[in-house]
Amino acid sequence: MNIKWDAQTYTDHFSFVHEYGADVIKLIEQQGTLSVLDLGCGNGALTKKLSGLGMNVIGMDASEELLKVARENYPDLTFIKGDATNFELAENVDVVFSNAVFHWIHQDKQMQMLKCVYKAMKDGGQFVFEFGGYGNNIQIHNALEQEFRARGKVYHMPFYFPTIGEYTTLLEKVGFKVKYAVLFDRMTKLNGEDGLADWIKMFVKTPFEGMDREEQETIINQAVLSLKGKLYHNGIWYADYVRIRGKAIK
Repeated sequence: MNIKWDAQTYTDHFSFVHEYGADVIKLIEQQGTLSVLDLGCGNGALTKKLSGLGMNVIGMDASEELLKVARENYPDLTFIKGDATNFELAENVDVVFSNAVFHWIHQDKQMQMLKCVYKAMKDGGQFVFEFGGYGNNIQIHNALEQEFRARGKVYHMPFYFPTIGEYTTLLEKVGFKVKYAVLFDRMTKLNGEDGLADWIKMFVKTPFEGMDREEQETIINQAVLSLKGKLYHNGIWYADYVRIRGKAIK
């Protein structure tokens, strides 16, 4: 799924995405000077962290907006534009790393993406990842769906949030050996009094395509109001994240 990113707002106000991703790096064994593809590198923050640990890393993303920020912030690193569902590397890598990316890719293209990942890796290579899993942000999406329905509209879920069983099965079909997989809740603090509304505007774009701004604002505001008793605590908004974190070997 391709969306137009407000790259600077994403970098300035949604840093939790890459901050939590730093924990995923710990799954990479024998880090040293491994060659790494950071697939869906976004603004390059985790690409830089991987490089800082001594790894030889290339960042790939489909978004020109995010790549522009990455290149400006980390001019010493290599960033390339590429589609996760259709890419080839000049040389295979020891590790493919990916954080907060795969839920953006349509379910029908997951197998195609995983085949590209598998092909890009050396034998024995490590595939380390985290993304939205089953139940991710379910309260937010349910609230939005309710507001759409109240106006005679259909809310099309823009993400793919699989179960552990579903995704590990896909990995094994491609040929990976799954070494580790876990599904876990992670209530995540959002920034500011308008944190949830800002989150929706940043990440939930496609269901609102073709809708006038006033109606968008009304739907978002009503959804946020309905969630205040559930996701607003002590002056802080939260997003009800559920993540899949895993590791597989080629």
